Amino acid sequence: MTSMSELEQQLSEPIDLRDPKLYLNRELSILEFNYRVLEEALDPNNPLLERVKFLAIFANNLDEFFMIRVSGLREQVAAGVVETPADGLTPAQQLAAIRKRLLPMLDAQYRCFHDDVIPKLRDYEVLVSSYSELKDDYKEALQLYFENEIFPVLTPLAVDPGRPFPHISNLSLNLAIFLVDQNQQRRFARVKVPPALPRLIPVHEIATKFLGKKNAKTRQFVFLEEIIAANLETLFPGMKILESHPFRVTRNADMEIEEDEASDLLETIEAGVRQRRFGRVIRLEIQEDMPQSLLDLLKIHLNVERSDIYQVQGPLGLSQLFELAAVEISDLKFTPYVPQIPAILSQNEDIFEVLRHQDVMLYHPYDSFLPVIQFFRAAAHDPQVLAIKTTLYRVGNNSPIVNALLEAQENGKQVAVLVELKARFDEENNIVWARKLEAQGVHVVYGLVGLKTHCKVALVVRKEADGLRRYVHLSTGNYNATTARIYTDVGLLSSRPDLGTDASELFNRLTGYAPAANYRQLWVAPEFLRQRFDDLICREIEHARAGRAARLIFKMNALVDARLIRRLYEAAMAGVKIDLSVRGICCLRPGIAGISENIRVTSVVGRYLEHPRIYYFENAGQPEIFMGSADVMPRNLDRRVETIFPIEDESLKTRVINEILNISLMDNIKTRELQSDGSYKRLYPRDSEAPMDSQAWFMDRARTNV
Repeated sequence: MTSMSELEQQLSEPIDLRDPKLYLNRELSILEFNYRVLEEALDPNNPLLERVKFLAIFANNLDEFFMIRVSGLREQVAAGVVETPADGLTPAQQLAAIRKRLLPMLDAQYRCFHDDVIPKLRDYEVLVSSYSELKDDYKEALQLYFENEIFPVLTPLAVDPGRPFPHISNLSLNLAIFLVDQNQQRRFARVKVPPALPRLIPVHEIATKFLGKKNAKTRQFVFLEEIIAANLETLFPGMKILESHPFRVTRNADMEIEEDEASDLLETIEAGVRQRRFGRVIRLEIQEDMPQSLLDLLKIHLNVERSDIYQVQGPLGLSQLFELAAVEISDLKFTPYVPQIPAILSQNEDIFEVLRHQDVMLYHPYDSFLPVIQFFRAAAHDPQVLAIKTTLYRVGNNSPIVNALLEAQENGKQVAVLVELKARFDEENNIVWARKLEAQGVHVVYGLVGLKTHCKVALVVRKEADGLRRYVHLSTGNYNATTARIYTDVGLLSSRPDLGTDASELFNRLTGYAPAANYRQLWVAPEFLRQRFDDLICREIEHARAGRAARLIFKMNALVDARLIRRLYEAAMAGVKIDLSVRGICCLRPGIAGISENIRVTSVVGRYLEHPRIYYFENAGQPEIFMGSADVMPRNLDRRVETIFPIEDESLKTRVINEILNISLMDNIKTRELQSDGSYKRLYPRDSEAPMDSQAWFMDRARTNV
């Protein structure tokens, strides 16, 4: 990485804000975020099973990174793409840099698993053992378990001139086997580890089930593939097993949908999801002891290069450690937290009555998601409600929101739902909900051609004594009751007429034809959002140059857009103080003398996934605050339907400034600060500072304000 001193020497007058040295690479920034996740697994201050969970999250994030980001770079290399991002790295250079940065991360991941987490779990009588370490009676129980519950679902596949090398599905775990037949001919076979079975087999439970042995205290687990490997003779009778080794494949899972040519978008998405199984292999994971002869065979049949192969020091696919993290030992987990219902809503059962008089802001997961569900349910059953319209991006399984919409349709309401089928890795789930809603008679649309609908908006139209009134819910997060307990997000419930009118205009745009919609309060992408950001940053620049108070505080998931990064550099050079709380990707380099020394970039990674998008503009002492679904990325600004909404209620403004923003910026426990070279430095309380864990503070605040 380029050091700060080198940057300052290389940058000369006049300053070229397009200089690649001023930008960090997006893909490497994603990896740095995932390393911050891994740091939570490495942190001995976190409960032990929570550390296991962070190991699983780190591995799961890497799977998606390879399926989407690395596969995209591979395709660019294959296509001979020479265009580079703002940082100037070619696709090939990015791939090389990714591998170089990732290898020490993987080493740290497996050292944490083997040398730290597993030994410490033994102190609590939780054992993750190899098959060879098991007692004979446990092996006897697992033999019976194999015969009764594993063997029937296995399919051994031989590879010979009459039986070609089988297709290896995405993210599947497999055993590659060398064996010898009765004629002493060396053979190769493959056995897929069944994904329908648990990956970590609870040996203590199996022993109780098959042998009647009970051990009330010790929990012992063994990986499924080791049980299969120990019983391969059963699958290949008459053959001699020479050796077996696990391998795991990751394929390109990024779908390209030609919407202009798709007569039925839903069917096209379904076909694309099925096609993911056959994408190009972009990562092969093996253990370090796999012999070269077997590796060479896999390289040929999977068409992978040496740079696609990752050798690790333990079990493959650690994303399945979620199974271990689910073990019920309360002392090894975070203290349970119950999201709170704000007093104003808990004291009044009529949510519409509350919203007629004031806006209500919910900060999840500290504030419960239940009021949002109640908003939909009340609308579904209130005889005065005429219509409900909403967008659905990621709603999860068994969604109470969707169930409320179905009830509304049954009760004679007019219900219109935009289901975004292109929500990556949620396509199948959204297809199920779309079909269910359509079958019930709900008006379902799939968005605008060429644009992904990412905004989170709900509109309820209600007949009241003084005429029709519109109620809205606007949010930074999805209508997903499950993720609302683990993602931090902000939602606004309001009956403000301008917001209601804008929501109606937006839905008319999404469901019909309204290309010339004129919004009063909402910033809507792709037509208006980029320009509004640019205008308000320029306004802060003018305030700073005139000697007026000027400051920007942006809290978001990602900062990638080069044009707005340049504008932020201009603001910093004009004297605007800028705080950027960016959870994930950040392509801006802070702290460069003469350019970005007025910019501070931090990232909070902790118990909950930071997810809000909040934008604060000082405006010469008349602060304006906006929230919404959009990060500062080209895709959000130019290729998605997004909404940013204002916070106008003064008491809510005060809460956002004094609590959500300032407390987050005061965090010195879970915060890392971005350095000019692209690395992150973890913050610790100074001698004069009190410790501040912002997420813990918000939990305490919510409990005391019920």
